[in-house]
Amino acid sequence: MTFFGNDAWWWPYLFILVAGWLATDVWRFLGVFIGGRVSEDSDAMVLVRTIATALVAAVIANLIVFPGGVLADTPMALRVGAAVAGFAAYLALRHSMLAGIIAAEAVLIAGMLIGQT
Repeated sequence: MTFFGNDAWWWPYLFILVAGWLATDVWRFLGVFIGGRVSEDSDAMVLVRTIATALVAAVIANLIVFPGGVLADTPMALRVGAAVAGFAAYLALRHSMLAGIIAAEAVLIAGMLIGQT
């Protein structure tokens, strides 16, 4: 079965629903089931946290280097500067993720507004 394998109007919706469920919820349930029995300091959990962090970093790097939409109209230096400012705020304010996000957004929005004038 493929996305274009059926001509029924409902087929794409069912395909996306099932594919989305299989790709996310099954692994979430499995993680909750297994995670409750694994020590937080075990090598397995350290590996899982490392992989999750690497995936988030890869998504952020992809948004910086290969942006889409309105973000593609901003200069690379602005995107990198916003990420650096966000990381600096995160470190400076005792690992506050919210502070890092707000600082990065503020730099990005200010740079975009200045660039429009």
